[in-house]
Amino acid sequence: MADVTKEQVLETLKTVRGPDLEHDIVALGMVSDVFISDDKVYFSITVPADRAKELEPMRLAAERVIKEMPGVKGALVTLTADKKAAAAAPAARPAPNPPHGHAGHDHGSHAHAPQQPPRAGKIGVPGIGAIIAIASGKGGVGKSTTAVNLALGLLANGLRVGILDADIYGPSMPRLLKISGRPTQIDGRIINPMENYGLKVMSMGFLVDEETAMIWRGPMVQSALLQMLREVAWGELDVLVVDMPPGTGDVQLTMAQQVPLAGAVIVSTPQDLALIDARKGLNMFRKVEVPVLGIVENMSYFIAPDTGTRYDIFGHGGARKEAERIGVPFLGEVPLTMNIRETSDAGTPLVASEPNGVVAGIYRGIAAKVWEQVAGQPQRPAPTIVFE
Repeated sequence: MADVTKEQVLETLKTVRGPDLEHDIVALGMVSDVFISDDKVYFSITVPADRAKELEPMRLAAERVIKEMPGVKGALVTLTADKKAAAAAPAARPAPNPPHGHAGHDHGSHAHAPQQPPRAGKIGVPGIGAIIAIASGKGGVGKSTTAVNLALGLLANGLRVGILDADIYGPSMPRLLKISGRPTQIDGRIINPMENYGLKVMSMGFLVDEETAMIWRGPMVQSALLQMLREVAWGELDVLVVDMPPGTGDVQLTMAQQVPLAGAVIVSTPQDLALIDARKGLNMFRKVEVPVLGIVENMSYFIAPDTGTRYDIFGHGGARKEAERIGVPFLGEVPLTMNIRETSDAGTPLVASEPNGVVAGIYRGIAAKVWEQVAGQPQRPAPTIVFE
């Protein structure tokens, strides 16, 4: 059987009516670039931000007709919010609202913080109170390790927490959290998140083999990311921590422009080169009006395990000075220790494996500072107990 082509997909999508109930979604220019890989079809449909909920049946119809095509193994279709799309999607009779909630969601009986109203033009995620991005200007600064331990710190401080691995090309959460296997699905579409250490987790690493090279273009990355965000049974969470890939590319712009982020945490090492790249991330979030919650200086100093001598291998205090210079909070210094590296490689993050240790206390303190800004009220981290 011949491979499915982009032209065949677009021809099939012409059977799906747009919001005006007169023209199809292809004729209305609502379909993004179509990407096909391993007989799976990926695309998004651009809709007005304020009509995304009522147009969900249209997305389902598009997904259904593509899945029914001969030779198609699966389809990933998302709605992309666009305030300018109103002209392409004129209001007519409203489509029926989809049923609220999904089977398998864990709706808690309490909430630690009220769900924040979505920012203009951005669609929120039901059940999630706040979404926090963990970003860095460059790779190799320990961003993912920081994201995991920050999430566990928020959990230790009494919050309900999930973590989304948004690094499509280099997902690390399966290894960092020692999770293997494939997630299950509800009704063939909604994905149950994986879980360990009390965190709900979603990552592209659960869906593809670890050694698979992800050679994807922008539209496919955007669709995959939004599906992992919006089509996962997160249940009720106080906060979803998003581990962003390094830099300022497609994933960062998608998250910043289309997701109502409560704020971003920038991770940097002390040296000037890392700080130069960190500034790029700071500037990007500011341009798209995402609050910068602060800077974490990772690998801030090294304590020799045999002598206890402190060494400032990468310099020291650079991130603190940068935070003061640009007027954002300095969240804390995380030392470079053998334990952090070993526990990360083993999938046993320090905040979970050594909750009473000094470094776990640092992460919980950073988590408390972050949440204080998001929730608008002080929060005391759990006490640190050090055994000597």
